[in-house]
Amino acid sequence: MLDNLKKYHILLASNSPRRRELLSQLRVPFNVICLGGIDESYPDSLPREEVAQYIASRKADAYTSRMRDNELIITADTVVVLGDKVLGKPKTIEEAMEMLMSLSGRTHKVCSGVCITAKNRRTSFTTVTEVTFGEITPDEARYYVDNFMPLDKAGAYGIQEWIGCVAVEKINGSYYNVMGLPLHQLYQELQQF
Repeated sequence: MLDNLKKYHILLASNSPRRRELLSQLRVPFNVICLGGIDESYPDSLPREEVAQYIASRKADAYTSRMRDNELIITADTVVVLGDKVLGKPKTIEEAMEMLMSLSGRTHKVCSGVCITAKNRRTSFTTVTEVTFGEITPDEARYYVDNFMPLDKAGAYGIQEWIGCVAVEKINGSYYNVMGLPLHQLYQELQQF
């Protein structure tokens, strides 16, 4: 599958173990590279559903000067949008608790932006999934933050972990998107690349 990519050395530019695991499910050979210190800020005027794609493109920009002709780089970013607020990765356990409690009993959007870049070509897209949390108690949120790793996840949660089992009432859209890489749309885009 994806024979059109055989001419490329595929690179996933990500620190995320989940993205590595997810991309490996597409059965395309790839290597992981990662630059530190990439600016992930965005203009406040940017529509909230476009933030992740904007950041994914900024990440791609950081690699373009180092690219070889036969390389294809995949960059991605995921944010949670609750109302008009963007929830990225929490910086502290307290912030993670606040995020989880703000999601309790509400529907939010998980937006993943992906950028596919080769030397003379680039395409990018955003996938949006709606996730509805049932009511969770502060004790449940505390159990999650004490026993899992919410600080490396947008919105302070991983749907594939305990909190997903007990809090996620329903999703509308891609489950893999909520994990951090929208595999269906990525596969479609890679087929066309």
